[in-house]
Amino acid sequence: MPVLEQVTTLAPMEILKNIVDVLLVWFVLYKLITIIKGTKAVQLLKGIFVILIGRYLTEWLGLKTLQWMMEEVLRWGFLAAIIIFQPELRRALEQLGRGRLFARTAMQEEEERDRLVSAFSKSVSYMAKRRIGALITIEKETGLSEYIETGIPMNSHISSELLINIFIPNTPLHDGAVIVTKNRIAAAACYLPLSESPFISKELGTRHRAALGISEVTDAVTIIVSEETGAVSLTVDGDINRHLDMDEFEKLLRISWFGSEVGQADTSLWKWGKRKNG
Repeated sequence: MPVLEQVTTLAPMEILKNIVDVLLVWFVLYKLITIIKGTKAVQLLKGIFVILIGRYLTEWLGLKTLQWMMEEVLRWGFLAAIIIFQPELRRALEQLGRGRLFARTAMQEEEERDRLVSAFSKSVSYMAKRRIGALITIEKETGLSEYIETGIPMNSHISSELLINIFIPNTPLHDGAVIVTKNRIAAAACYLPLSESPFISKELGTRHRAALGISEVTDAVTIIVSEETGAVSLTVDGDINRHLDMDEFEKLLRISWFGSEVGQADTSLWKWGKRKNG
């Protein structure tokens, strides 16, 4: 076979260069896809693929007029793509100039974490000051689908405004827990299992018992705002940390949610919080 013969006659260094060349092309294409993901450019790219398929089909079927129209569309399509994709292209060039194009994924993850922690902190602070009761459970490794099914499906983007609105008293969704999975609000008004531990303080109500209950059977992180006192608490792995101020809350949320990535110094705060609450 001619192709096989050409491959076998290549020097090892040439083969390695070709492999690296192909891998780099795929890597660049992958990064470009991550940039346009979630934008209108995705739908436009689908339209371009449809036109390309139509072009080859018209040639195969011998539809001369339609083939000519497809060829004209493709001939001027490059210029049209530059105009249509101008915002996405500008963003990609800006990131390339800042050296961020190939580090985009890691930076996006860190930015998303900061946004989520900020959204929780703002909503919890607002509700604590006004003594609005809240119960928010964040899924980690253990799935929470059986508890999500007990609530009202939402699949919503997380924002402080939405979290606050859910727990406003006398609204349809305020009674029960909000469950967060894959960085989205999966459901609201969910039922969580109550802890049956005899060592729970008598002053803790149903929200705290539910938060402890879910932390005993899963690795989920649960945030509680007391309706009676406005106190902020957090549970994980069967432990509860109570009476947190906002700085402590943010640090402990990062530790509990993202683990060792926040650093050893902050991990000691979780241990200190457990000692503080007995």
